[in-house]
Amino acid sequence: MDGMCELCPRKCKAARFGADPKAGYCGALNAPRVFRWGPHFGEEPPLTGERGSGCVFFSRCTMKCLYCQNSPWSWKGEGVDKTIPELTQIFRDLALKDKVENWNLVSPTPYLPYVREAVQPLFREGIRLPFVWNSSGYERVETLEEYADLCDWALFDLRYASDATAVAASQASGYVAASRAAIKWAYNRSLITHRSSLIVRLLVLPGHAEEAIENLAWLATEVSNEVAISVMAQYTPAYKALETPPFDRSVTEEEYESVTEAAADFGFENGWIQGYAASDPKLALLGENMSADHGVVK
Repeated sequence: MDGMCELCPRKCKAARFGADPKAGYCGALNAPRVFRWGPHFGEEPPLTGERGSGCVFFSRCTMKCLYCQNSPWSWKGEGVDKTIPELTQIFRDLALKDKVENWNLVSPTPYLPYVREAVQPLFREGIRLPFVWNSSGYERVETLEEYADLCDWALFDLRYASDATAVAASQASGYVAASRAAIKWAYNRSLITHRSSLIVRLLVLPGHAEEAIENLAWLATEVSNEVAISVMAQYTPAYKALETPPFDRSVTEEEYESVTEAAADFGFENGWIQGYAASDPKLALLGENMSADHGVVK
């Protein structure tokens, strides 16, 4: 594996893959760094099933969200660099010991070549589960196409409708165009495969409910209001957001209801709407409080 990294929309061209690797913008180098893995029972129902979704939490996200709940590994790079055989064993254990419903790749983009290499021995052994590509939505269509074999389910965020907000809150220039192109790619692919395999998550952000509404309007008019959506009230201030208004507070009930009402007005009937009670910080399941290595998330 060689060349310069252009896996995400930043196309930072970091020489990550050689003998003398240079970190990309995300901080990733030439080994898959994993913080935690195990059955997760808090994902959307089709993914969780009865046995849980087999989440693998990769370090070094391509986004830099100031409100990141997973900052110890997404921002700061905590986790352990795995060899390919070690990553293979994680996937094997999830399938055979935990008996999960799927392999859920959480923010996998910097490590996609390694994931593909790691699962090949399992395929030869007849061990195969559906893949969930669990993403902020900040993806390149070219990368999605190249690694489409790792995307049986697309669990994509649609976070911002303003690039100014995306830059201020996540250092993600071009987020709007990239995330919308990724969602169109996943939807068009579901039409080809004749299988509902796209879930669009809309996390309502404090002070930015109108962007969630704008994204719902775009989704209904430019894609389809038959897409499964997951509207979430669970935003909890964390990390740098604690000192950055308006991200230093929970979403208000009025803000959240404006989004849920818009979802109904645009005719969305497939998916899930969290109750507003999920906005209570006491109920928050913050990644920053999770331990490393193998574990179950209830």
